[in-house]
Amino acid sequence: MAIEAVLFDFSGTVFRFEESEFWDAELTDADGRSLDTHEVAAIMRAMTAPVGQLFEFDEAGQYAWDRRDLDPALHRTSYLQVLERSEVPEVPAKQLYDRMLDPKAWTPYTDTGEVLRQLHESGIPTAIVSNIAWDIRPAFASRGWDRYIGDFALSFELGAMKPDRRIFESALANLGIAPENALMIGDSAEADGGATVLGAEFALVQPLPIADRPAALHDILVDRGLLALPS
Repeated sequence: MAIEAVLFDFSGTVFRFEESEFWDAELTDADGRSLDTHEVAAIMRAMTAPVGQLFEFDEAGQYAWDRRDLDPALHRTSYLQVLERSEVPEVPAKQLYDRMLDPKAWTPYTDTGEVLRQLHESGIPTAIVSNIAWDIRPAFASRGWDRYIGDFALSFELGAMKPDRRIFESALANLGIAPENALMIGDSAEADGGATVLGAEFALVQPLPIADRPAALHDILVDRGLLALPS
């Protein structure tokens, strides 16, 4: 079947919370020692990984973690525990968490804007399908890209997290596209690949630093004939 719509994950797919945001927070351990590169990278992985769990929690913390993308309060509880387990002092931990919740602190991948624009101009509708506990629309609106997005299917608004089929069904229904005519692009085969249960196609991207992934979205769409090669 021909692809008539493209669904995108958010974090690690079209935007990324860059490591520079962590450095700006000047993270230190409980003794005031500045965290080194490897320690900051470990915290970043723990806070931005699409699936998986790097720390053990108490019962309340585990409950919050398992439901973190369905409720903003549970999200805050779980990620502040991640930072506590990482020995980040309370004040910078809260600063870092608040920074992560600011959509304008997220950096788009180099090809994101152009890909969204070209799909829009080609008449191919798009949606953002994200497990997330806050509104990411301002990240697109601040760049004028919100006009390219036909739907935002956000877990905390819908009460369903990928790979739950309901979050994909919501996006597809709002776009008016049958699942077999859709392509889902994301950085997690487990979460984003849930779209295949409905009959949609899935393409995997790696959540690499911005500088290391200049054209992955564009290349996928060119390979599937949805975008033309540059002249």
